[in-house]
Amino acid sequence: MNLDRLTEVVFVPGMTGREEMIRAKIIEMLPEGVEPFVDDLGNVVLEVGNGDSSIAFAAHMDEIGLLVTGVNSDGSLSFKKVGGIADELLVGRHLDVITSSGESIDGVIGMTPPHLREKTDLSWQNQVIDVGTSSKEETASLGIEVLDYAVFRKQISILNDKYVAVRSLDDRSGCLALLDLLDMLMETDLDRRIVLAWTVQEEIGLIGARALSERLKPNLFFPVDSFACCSRLTGHVRPGNGPVLRMSDTSSLGDYGLGKRLMEFSRERDIPLQVGVTGGGTDGIPFQQKGTKMVPLAMAVKYLHSETEHISMEDYDNLVRLMFLISTEFTV
Repeated sequence: MNLDRLTEVVFVPGMTGREEMIRAKIIEMLPEGVEPFVDDLGNVVLEVGNGDSSIAFAAHMDEIGLLVTGVNSDGSLSFKKVGGIADELLVGRHLDVITSSGESIDGVIGMTPPHLREKTDLSWQNQVIDVGTSSKEETASLGIEVLDYAVFRKQISILNDKYVAVRSLDDRSGCLALLDLLDMLMETDLDRRIVLAWTVQEEIGLIGARALSERLKPNLFFPVDSFACCSRLTGHVRPGNGPVLRMSDTSSLGDYGLGKRLMEFSRERDIPLQVGVTGGGTDGIPFQQKGTKMVPLAMAVKYLHSETEHISMEDYDNLVRLMFLISTEFTV
């Protein structure tokens, strides 16, 4: 894993529905001469190779965030949560408020000190974003408007030289995996078509992938996403034990036969691979509903949808290697 490249994609804000900045960054990071197609929703799609069969990989660009819904008389910002954010994560957090011009404004969500507190209520409806202003007019002078958004302030931590922890690894690590895969494929003579897609609005219902499934008809589809661990439901799946076949989640079941083939394929090539069950859903669901065989490829992510999401750097390298071998050797 190249941490500099990871930092490039992680630190660009891009809440669901507002992916314009991360989309521009991903296009900027494409190899020279590669011209992607951007559809009307903002999905980025490209194809390499030639042949009758096709394999598609997709990762979503959007991250969870807070949509500004109003500016209060004291200058503070009301908001709603976009994507799965636990209320207890909000209080006492530093935020980047992103204006319509793309400027980042510092903001915080404060809390009543324990010295003054009569009861604890952490529900998001009772929280506001403080940007250091005292009136609507002063907030407006900063360029902040309704429908701007905020994301958690990001900091990368390297844990024990094995793990990287930072907000929005879900799914910027998947976005980077597609970029790294593309670099490898550009040096390869392919006998099939490989489709790579960076999608929008996954966190609120797989909106971008649903649109893509109406147009793309690959033989096999692999969403590249996160696997929320580590709980009773997810069993022994842990960061550091290899990438994960996400064979079941809240909304889908990966294709059993394809999953078994992938397990044997990985074993023959000495790629560690975990198999697990978790919650949530992936961009593979609408493709599966259209009749395409699908198995999500994932990395085990500890503390998913928090500021401290963390993955194994070795898992990432093994995931990219597996994706490359699927692209070049796996029987379609």
